[in-house]
Amino acid sequence: MKTGLIITGGKLDLAFAGKFLRGFAGYSGSGRHGSAEAEEDNGVRGKTAVCERRTGCADAAPGDRKCAALECREKKMSGFGERALPEDSENAESGTGGERRARGNYGFDCVILVDGGLEPAEKLGLVPDAIVGDFDTVRPEILDRYRRSAGGDTLWDVHKPEKDETDTELAIRTAMKLGCARLAILGATGGRLDHELSNIHLLKMCLDAGVEAALYDAQNRVSLLTGSRVFRRSEAYGKYVSFIPMTEQVKGITLTGFKYPLTGKNITIGREAGLCVSNEIVEETAAIRFDKGILICVESKD
Repeated sequence: MKTGLIITGGKLDLAFAGKFLRGFAGYSGSGRHGSAEAEEDNGVRGKTAVCERRTGCADAAPGDRKCAALECREKKMSGFGERALPEDSENAESGTGGERRARGNYGFDCVILVDGGLEPAEKLGLVPDAIVGDFDTVRPEILDRYRRSAGGDTLWDVHKPEKDETDTELAIRTAMKLGCARLAILGATGGRLDHELSNIHLLKMCLDAGVEAALYDAQNRVSLLTGSRVFRRSEAYGKYVSFIPMTEQVKGITLTGFKYPLTGKNITIGREAGLCVSNEIVEETAAIRFDKGILICVESKD
């Protein structure tokens, strides 16, 4: 089952993104960057961060992957630490796109970059399988670098700005065409509210296609529920769990293991607005079950 990563053109916290990607790499067993050692280093070592440009950087010592100067711009990203470069590679930037993908991308099977998301993805060391959008927000020099380095095996899905779909919707459709059954979407929240609401509704398109998808940012994980889910306190994304109806009505909600339990409760859009907001897991496992409808699940931290 392919797991895909989409970096949208919205607001993206690089420190969060780096930690998230390394966490996925550790979970999937794809390399040392998800290990406890690497996680311990994250955010506290930044004094000599990896040189992002490596070749031609005046502050990088010859043959040294580290930056010699503490103030070297474009290499030091607060709280990010190391990018996913293999320890035994003499030049991790060389090789075809497929070869570089195999060495990095933090264990994701497929990486899709969207318009303005190209710049943070470059800083994160991601190698795209597909590049999507109308490119009205990405800086021209960034786009030019990708055109020169992406390689012939990278799919380009270019559109005019005047279109019926958002770039994120196009990226999700591309991910589906590439066979992704799971999707992590970064940069989809925290910016323009119209885009954020649209991106939450795009999770319904994923649900209808049988694709497990979630939006992630530094404070929230957003997904959709149909029927039931079990939450483990040890794996909680944050302190709070909220359930908001996406369909007009959600029927028969039962919550167990939460601070505020429920039994067979119906909730309707525009009513009972706060009933299922800011709940907390108080047992080792908590569960939600309901009979009909779709819920937006927001797992949040302060």
